This record gives sequence, structure tokens and C-alpha cells, in this order.
Amino acid sequence: MCMISYFILLVISILSFFFGLNFLMFDYSIFVEWEVISLNSNSIIMGLLFDWMSLLFMSFVLFISSMVIFYSEQYMEGDLNINRFIMLVLMFVFSMMLLIISPNLISILLGWDGLGLVSYCLVIYYQNMKSYNAGMITALMNRIGDVTLLMAIAWMLNYGSWNYIFYLDYMKNDSSMELIGVLVMVAAMTKSAQIPFSSWLPAAMAAPTPVSALVHSSTLVTAGVYLLIRFNIILNGNLGLFLLLISTLTMFMAGLGANFEFDLKKIIALSTLSQLGLMMSILSMGNYKLAFFHLLTHALFKALLFMCAGAIIHNMKDTQDIRYMGNLMVHMPLTCICMNISNLALCGMPFLAGFYSKDLILEIISMDFVNILIFLLFFISTGLTVCYSFRLCYYSITGDFNFYSLHSLNDEGWIMLKGMLPMLMLVIFMGSMLSWILFPIPLMICLPLEMKMLALFVSVIGAWIGYELSKFSVGWLSNSLKFYSYSYFFGYMWFMPNISTFTMNYIPLMLSYNLYKNFDQGWNEYFGGQGIYMNMKKNSMFFQFLQNNNMKIYLILIILWLITLFFFMMVM
Repeated sequence: MCMISYFILLVISILSFFFGLNFLMFDYSIFVEWEVISLNSNSIIMGLLFDWMSLLFMSFVLFISSMVIFYSEQYMEGDLNINRFIMLVLMFVFSMMLLIISPNLISILLGWDGLGLVSYCLVIYYQNMKSYNAGMITALMNRIGDVTLLMAIAWMLNYGSWNYIFYLDYMKNDSSMELIGVLVMVAAMTKSAQIPFSSWLPAAMAAPTPVSALVHSSTLVTAGVYLLIRFNIILNGNLGLFLLLISTLTMFMAGLGANFEFDLKKIIALSTLSQLGLMMSILSMGNYKLAFFHLLTHALFKALLFMCAGAIIHNMKDTQDIRYMGNLMVHMPLTCICMNISNLALCGMPFLAGFYSKDLILEIISMDFVNILIFLLFFISTGLTVCYSFRLCYYSITGDFNFYSLHSLNDEGWIMLKGMLPMLMLVIFMGSMLSWILFPIPLMICLPLEMKMLALFVSVIGAWIGYELSKFSVGWLSNSLKFYSYSYFFGYMWFMPNISTFTMNYIPLMLSYNLYKNFDQGWNEYFGGQGIYMNMKKNSMFFQFLQNNNMKIYLILIILWLITLFFFMMVM
């Protein structure tokens, strides 16, 4: 099952990549329509849009999926239900394909909902309470986006077709179409985990690591960004400014949170959140091509980073705490090479995949008319990215090995390594290739030397701070314990998981419990159905008693009636 799926996905990926290049060169697109039903001049049309953007993104998603499925063969080898796992992953990928090639809100909703439902099944794949809670928060938060998308579909009934592609230019100028923009933006914010919907993304780490590699690189979390890239025209004026503020805050919050985290997968998840904020922010400033470029490069190095994390976790008997790791460079050299290169690509190391998109984004922001707050948030977040990446390297790759003294580590997971090495090649070469493909004319960037070097300077400072932060002793003198309240606040995503679970679950449940106790089982019990029932029961038992003892009662009544009669006669 693994090998067949891997081979088919890889072939389709290569084909769609070459078709995408062809369509890009000749500025060519294919629009396929099939009318399913026509009702009251409203047609439900199944539409497929094949253009350079959808084909390139499809090829990347399918390539990463094929590598993840190949990698899963060894990672999930002890699982008896591995075929079920592969089927779920394939359903996940199919939902994403449907979303990518849909120019129609109805078919987008099918893919969108498919992603939400299958992601729930994958997050709760390891059946325990933590996974169940994580799956629940993932599914329910994504439902908010599904509802707003449904509302956008309902609002588009006013226009006669659900093919949003036809209305993009009209949306730009018409105020009544602004509502669709707001609804689509909220949907994208829930799927791409922007503030205040961020807490589900680190929670979704409960899924198996191959799923995390797929979810956090190219499928679930990028669906929102991709939808907004398609709707990029509507992000003008106040809508764009609002999204810019939210996304830069998300980027800053995630970068800060990752520096206080000790769970290997959670650190990488928070780095995904930070990069999503970067994509959203550059998109809200109108550079949709640049956002798409970063979406593709990020997909590559993030998938590789998760695969390396999976190999380390698999080797360390399912331990995810980075404080137990150390000196992995000696024990797992190939995995550490892959991890280091993908980490450097994430930091924007020159000439790796992340550099071409990230550096370009920062330079365009330096040239743009943004205020000082947004500018500072961008560059501080970039520094924080390098900071947590170096902290991660310090804990896991250097230093002393802090796990069992008799535990032997090795790099002999050959199937996992074979899945990682093609990804490594792409992380090294694909950034420059994509920049040449997507931007045939070089972008003219004119900056003074200080501004040009600012990104590099911020990265170096971030790396130094990350190294300094890592050098602490675990004990009473530990800085994270000295400032525990700050560590808790920053490391816990500004209390967002608390707010989105505690306020949504505990308070309403306690309120309803008190209502139930005091009203349903209290006064309502006495004056409501139960009280009426008891009264009627008492009355009917009395009448039944009268009927059962009828002879005696008739005699008593006759005597009572005679006494009453005698009494009246005496009075008269």
C-alpha cells in the first residue's frame, strides 16, 4: 500500500510540475466546468481551474505527500493498521487537491471540510485523552472557518454563481462584496491559525509525526493562505491593514513562544505559525506572488524538519523533550545534517531555499510604506526565528547525551533517510530555481547598506541570544523558574489555549450545570412536570381509595347527609 501510493503520487507530482512550468511560460490556464444542477437561475457547477499556480502547488503537495508516505513505512512499522493510516493520509491529500484546483466556493467547501474532518481523524490517531482533546480543539476551531465559508456561499446567492473567479474585479470596487472578503478572511485565519485562533496548531502535534510533516508544511495550515492568495484582490484598504496587524502579531507571538518551549515538535509547530504570519502579512500588503513563493519554499524545509524530528523521536523511544537529547551529531550524523540544513533554510541562510523568499520579503518591507510597529515586529520576529533555531540545535545536536546511558542510537532507519534525502536536495536547490521561474524579471531593490544588512544583523544577534538563552542549569537558579510567570505567559502563547478551552468549556459547562441543579432539579422539579405529576398522582390515589371502599363510604356519606339535614332543621 505504501509503495503503490508513493509511486502514484510521485509520478503525478512530476507531471503537474512540468505542466505548471509550461502553463507559466505561455501564461496559459484551463477552466473546466460541469453543471451538476440548475435551480432558480442558480447553477451548482463543479469547476476545475488548472493554471500555473494550482499546478505548481499541487506538484509540491504531492511530492511532499509521496515522501511522507514512503517515510511512514518505517516510522509506523509497528502499527497493525498502517493501511488505514495511509488511506487517511490519501484522503487528506485528495481534499487538498480539491481545494487547490477549485475556482468555486461550493467545491472549495468540500475540500475545506474534508481537510477538517480527516485532520480530526489523524490527530486522534493515537487514542488517548491528550489526542482526543487536541482533535476536538482542532475540529471545533476549524468549524468556525467552515461556518464563515458557508455564510459567504449564502451571500453569493445574490450574484447568480458561486465561481468567485468571475467576481474578483467586481469585489474590489463593490462595498456589498466586502462582506464576502471579511468572511473568507476569517475562514483563512482559522485554517492558518492566526490570532485569536492559534491555539489549535501546537495542539495538533498529537498526530503521528509523518502527519505533522504533511499538515504543517503544505496542506491544512497552508489552505487558508492559498485561499487568500486566490482572493488577493479583496485585501485592500482596512481589510488588508487589519490582516497585516493580526499576522505580524501572530508571527511575533509564535517566535516568542518557541523560545520558551521544550517539546521538539511544538517548537517546530510554533515556527510554522511564525512563517504563516509572515506569508499572511506580505499577502495583506498586496504581494501575492511573493507569499506564494514563500509558501512553496517553506513547505520544503518544514516537511524536512518534521521528518528529522520524527527520526530523532523514533530513535529516542518516543521522547520529545529536547532536554533529554544532546550530542546527536555523533550518534545520528545524517539526520542531524538534514536537520541543520533545514534549520538554516528556516533562518534564511544565504543560498538555501528559505533565503530567497524570506530575504526578498524583508527587503520589500524595508522599501514599503509601513509604520514603525509593523517594521519592528517583522525584524524582531526574524531574529526570534534564528534564536529558537539555534537553541534547538544547541539542545539536540551539541552538548552531552542526556538520555539512558545504555541506550544506543543509530542512523540505520534507511527508509526514513531515503524519504528525507530527496527533500534535502530540494531544500538546497529549489529556492533559486523557483525565484528564477516565478520572477523572470529581477526585482529592483534599492536600499542603503545599513538597511540591506539589517536582516543579516538581526539574524546574527538572534543566533547569539539563542545560544546565551540555552546555557542555564536545571535547578533553583534556573532563569525560567525565577521568572516562572513570564515563562508561562510567553511559552503558553499569551494564554490563548486557556482562553480558547477554559472560557469555551469550563465556564459555559459550569453555568449550565448550576442552571440544571437549581432550575431543572430545583424549583422546576416542584412546580414543573414532576410537581404536577405528584399532585395528580395524590389526587387519583384519593379517588381510587373512595372507589375501592364504596359501600362503607356511601353509608358514611348518608349518615353525614342526615346529620347535616338534622342540623339545618334545628337552625330553622
